[in-house]
Amino acid sequence: MPPFTSSYPAKFDRIAQSTLFDRLPVEERDFIRKKAFELYFTQQELRIVSEMALDRYRWKEMPLSSAWPERVPASDSRVRKADTLAALARKQGLLKNRDKSYRGFTAGDKPKTVKPVLKTTVQPGLGLGRCPVASEKTRCCNLLTLDAVEKCGFDCSYCSIQSFYHGNEVVFDRGFAEKLAGLRLDPDRTYHIGTGQSSDSLMWGNHQGVLEALCAFARQNPNVILELKTKSRNIGWLLKNPLPRNVLCTWSLNTPTIIDHEEHLSASLEQRLEAAGAIAEQGNLVGFHFHPVIHYDGWESEYGELCEKLVGQFSVETVAMVSIGTLTFTKSVMKTIRNRELTSKILQMPLEPVAGKWSYPREIKLDLFNGIYRGLAPWHGQVFFYLCMEPRELWPPVFGYDYETNAQFEAAMKHAYFQKIGAATPGRNHG
Repeated sequence: MPPFTSSYPAKFDRIAQSTLFDRLPVEERDFIRKKAFELYFTQQELRIVSEMALDRYRWKEMPLSSAWPERVPASDSRVRKADTLAALARKQGLLKNRDKSYRGFTAGDKPKTVKPVLKTTVQPGLGLGRCPVASEKTRCCNLLTLDAVEKCGFDCSYCSIQSFYHGNEVVFDRGFAEKLAGLRLDPDRTYHIGTGQSSDSLMWGNHQGVLEALCAFARQNPNVILELKTKSRNIGWLLKNPLPRNVLCTWSLNTPTIIDHEEHLSASLEQRLEAAGAIAEQGNLVGFHFHPVIHYDGWESEYGELCEKLVGQFSVETVAMVSIGTLTFTKSVMKTIRNRELTSKILQMPLEPVAGKWSYPREIKLDLFNGIYRGLAPWHGQVFFYLCMEPRELWPPVFGYDYETNAQFEAAMKHAYFQKIGAATPGRNHG
């Protein structure tokens, strides 16, 4: 046996502090502590086992204690431990690879609502920059992002915002309107700017005059496509005030199952479609983001029904774009998700390294993306479709074409949007 046998209980308490062990239910902690004493887990081994146990608990699957393999017949304790951990990993892999089901979830599994605190401050700059997830490893549209508000009031389990904004404060810059009005852009360039990266674009309405400032900016800069991205139904201000033609209102869509269990506090699917319909009816363009498309038991029929709704409710003349993408995690986001008290199946999925992050295997992505694209067949050739933050090699199997560079993708997108807006693409330079 290892030489630290007699001191292992004290060692265990020390190594457990940097793992998820203390987040487990009491019964699971007692069981894993006992197994750790038997097999002398290292810190890394305890971290892995605790993560497996916590995932199962959050997924509402069989507890790790009930799935523990029978005693491995090996005379060497190190071999027995290695065989046990390998057997656990295989069982965890089976859980991740099967189609997850939300049938066991109830209303009691939803997270507790924490009312956000709205705070105003003076920010040092305007917060205009490149998309924070832009990468040369994926086909990227080179979107510029504008931090009109910092932190979202919705509670989507998969959201990356939670990994770099902390607490429940939503921050508004009281100098935002003045700084935005003073921004000088090159009239010979076209710009695509989005406000939905650091917060939801519409859920706060015109609080602190945000929407008023954005619309004035769009009106003064016809060479800008200003995209408002939302999961909200809060369009009251937009319906009461003239909306510049170059403001593109886009809705992130998902199935009722995913909205109900993973996109907490956000508007329902019907509310989102109703809001988008109202904007389209007043003569403004809308767009839709199928992002993230999620693989689960029943995904094909539910996403198929959603596509049918869109084609039936919106004419191609009113729809500028559809983006398609899926779950993509950094290790820090996965760590944040696990550290939350959140009943969620969002991490119950096969994960492979993709372009420096973690996502579905290629075969699953193609099933998801092709399913959505086929479902919207009546819009092909009349609406701009693209894959968001996905490798270039996935484009041809889905769309039948791709772009050689991100710059070509960006130029094609801007040209398509300005065609829908009803104006020639301004300027000479798409940079």
